[in-house]
Amino acid sequence: MSHPWLTVERGDVPLIVAMPHTGTEIPPAIAADLASEWLARKDTDWWVDRLYAMARDMGATIVRTAICRSAIDVNRDPSGTSLYPGQATTELCPLTSFDGERLYQPGREPDEAEIAARREAYFMPYHAALASEIKRLRQNFAKLVLYDAHAIRSDIPRLFEGRLPHFNIGSNRGASCDAELTRGIEAACRSSRFTWVTDGRFVGGWTTRHYGDPARGVHAVQMELAMRAYLDEPAACTKDNWPPAFDEDRAAEAQQALATILQSCITFALSRP
Repeated sequence: MSHPWLTVERGDVPLIVAMPHTGTEIPPAIAADLASEWLARKDTDWWVDRLYAMARDMGATIVRTAICRSAIDVNRDPSGTSLYPGQATTELCPLTSFDGERLYQPGREPDEAEIAARREAYFMPYHAALASEIKRLRQNFAKLVLYDAHAIRSDIPRLFEGRLPHFNIGSNRGASCDAELTRGIEAACRSSRFTWVTDGRFVGGWTTRHYGDPARGVHAVQMELAMRAYLDEPAACTKDNWPPAFDEDRAAEAQQALATILQSCITFALSRP
């Protein structure tokens, strides 16, 4: 069954680039309950799909949902269990923004039945597509890399202290991928001017943790990119300044570094087991 909001671009190398948070579409029935559609789109991974445009030319498979993360976050545990116990985060169907602002009008938050309906309508097809592409590529390759592409504002006090490094690599503390893959990505980061960390504030979301199975040849890694690496972040986000327009010149250096990172993933996947 095809879904107009779900994009799968098949490539022929053992690399899948997943884009779970680039979508801005909000179904009308959900939009009617929101306090503000701008606020609901505020935490989108802005321009990540354009930032990784080179992945197509490199032969990667791209899986992307156009549905806004405020409707349902396809990188959360579908059971609703927190991925970061004890730390501030957002839910499967978020009730607040990253900054703690309420997304819904009072009394119009999604109940359990609505959450289940959204999970069935959007979460399940997205992950069925990911699973299908993993299966397809594993028929031809002994191992593959599932690269979960994200971006976030550099400073969000509610979620983390201080300023994030530019590149935040998540390997679920080494459980979701072989250390050789992590080292290759780290080396690519080291060759750029950008700062980086492995398994810092972000160790990988549900996608990384669920699919990463190195023993079976599936190596999953998350890249959380601080947005200042490719756009000018304002001191405070308002309807007038957020999101900034995508600037190809501003983003070029980050894209070059990301292309090197993706190539390291392909090189790893094609290396002998």
